[in-house]
Amino acid sequence: MTHEMPANLDDQCVNVFAHVRALLAEAGGTLDDVLKLTVHLVDYRDRTALNREWERAFPDPAHRPARQVMAAVLDRGSLIHADLLAVLPAPS
Repeated sequence: MTHEMPANLDDQCVNVFAHVRALLAEAGGTLDDVLKLTVHLVDYRDRTALNREWERAFPDPAHRPARQVMAAVLDRGSLIHADLLAVLPAPS
């Protein structure tokens, strides 16, 4: 792992969703457990890359979580930041 930020929004969106999947898996959950995803974009009107990854992550429009996209000022080359709310299954 290089810890280097990709320069473009497409690759940063791929990274965000990869990290979301990994975080949920570590906590015992999946994308099915997400209730809401809040996304902060430097250019909040440029949603092409975000929508592409969103539709890959949540292919069924009838079962997508809520999503909010907001404008943000981010540092160190970040073009996207996301936080989520999920309800995880009880540990077995």
